Amino acid sequence: MTSSTFIAVDLGGTQIRAARFSDAGEMQQRVALETKAEEGFEAVLGRVKAAIQQVWPGNGTEEVAAVGLGVPGPINFKEGLLRFAPNLPGWVNVPLRDRLRQDLGVPAFVGNDADVAALAENRFGAGKDVHHMVYMTISTGIGGGMIFDNRLFTGGHGLGGEVGHMAIDPNGPKCSCGNVGCLEVLASGTAIARRARERLATGELSKLLNMVEGDLSRITAKQIGAAARQGDPLAIAVYEEAGIYVGAALVSLMYMLNPTLFVLGGSVTLAGDLLFEPIRRTVDSRAPKAYREKTRIVSAELGSDVGLWGAFALCLMEMGHSPHI
Repeated sequence: MTSSTFIAVDLGGTQIRAARFSDAGEMQQRVALETKAEEGFEAVLGRVKAAIQQVWPGNGTEEVAAVGLGVPGPINFKEGLLRFAPNLPGWVNVPLRDRLRQDLGVPAFVGNDADVAALAENRFGAGKDVHHMVYMTISTGIGGGMIFDNRLFTGGHGLGGEVGHMAIDPNGPKCSCGNVGCLEVLASGTAIARRARERLATGELSKLLNMVEGDLSRITAKQIGAAARQGDPLAIAVYEEAGIYVGAALVSLMYMLNPTLFVLGGSVTLAGDLLFEPIRRTVDSRAPKAYREKTRIVSAELGSDVGLWGAFALCLMEMGHSPHI
């Protein structure tokens, strides 16, 4: 059998990363360029193509089976249309898939970054060989992707799977999406930092005050995690609250979707048991045994490379390939 080469791109607000993969699942070469998002759509797209050319085999002379691209923003998956990208000014209603196909002359596929991360964990990571799973990334925001019948689920118009915008608290804070009480505005890294600042502003004491020299605007979820590991009650309580919200969301997803696996990734999950213990405790107390006994909750495995593996997995899915590994 003739082997195929794929190029994967992970487009972020600060960095563009590209890698070349063999169909055997080997990452053969990778590069990273600055996004320079402030320069606008055409300039950034030009750098995306420059990154692709740097990893194209034979300095652009050899064949490539397909190019996959993960983008941070809602995408009409069926049309390859990027609706908008919050961290990429000027990227509004961009027919990104068609533009890449036209400019590169090869099949190209585009997906939301959380969706392709779900594919990556399903094909190569914690969800390998699982046919029904939900992936959730908890970092600055909360995103997610869903795999059912071994394929990515994106809904009737390609915009589904946005688990971060499930409404958890009808009286909660307003989310940037326009909804109220979304999981993202209650349990993301941004939300964890906000809750700590709110509690400190009322006069509660915490190691965090010394860590940021009294400047509450400097507080991050990472610092809160560090304080919690030192036994700080406020920091522990803030993570506990976030874990309860995530656990409640997982219970709702159990009832609606009955997945066999939840894979949780993103920078906030690096806090480990500070987050996972209240998640599991909430699930155990709220979900019936029939749902929870056959549903596992695990950490993601692919780390910072998940976007590249995901864009590669997107190519494999769309072209009907299975990696020869």
